[in-house]
Amino acid sequence: MNARAWLGTLALAAAPGLAAAAGAVPDIFKDADLPLGEKLIAENKCSACHIRRVGGDGSAIYRPQGRINTPGALRGMVDYCSSELNLGLFPEDVTAVAAVLQRDHYRFGQSRPAR
Repeated sequence: MNARAWLGTLALAAAPGLAAAAGAVPDIFKDADLPLGEKLIAENKCSACHIRRVGGDGSAIYRPQGRINTPGALRGMVDYCSSELNLGLFPEDVTAVAAVLQRDHYRFGQSRPAR
């Protein structure tokens, strides 16, 4: 699947996440295992890959106003990374990693501190 088709599919899957209430954890992440997500991010060296892709400390990859603009799109991107890098993450692992990214970088449905 090419990137454009993948993003179109991702956008359709992400639509339910748009209704997150301010300050609330999006439903898609409610039962996520955050400690597992943190562990998987460290074990799979996600930051090192992001640094190679965008430079600096790698955090520039997290652009909430970019193409990842819903909780579903975020989860889909983590799933895409898992597939592309052959990480073998289970669905609950993907959700755990995405939930950590939601908490630490994206904060969909929550106010973001000024950067």
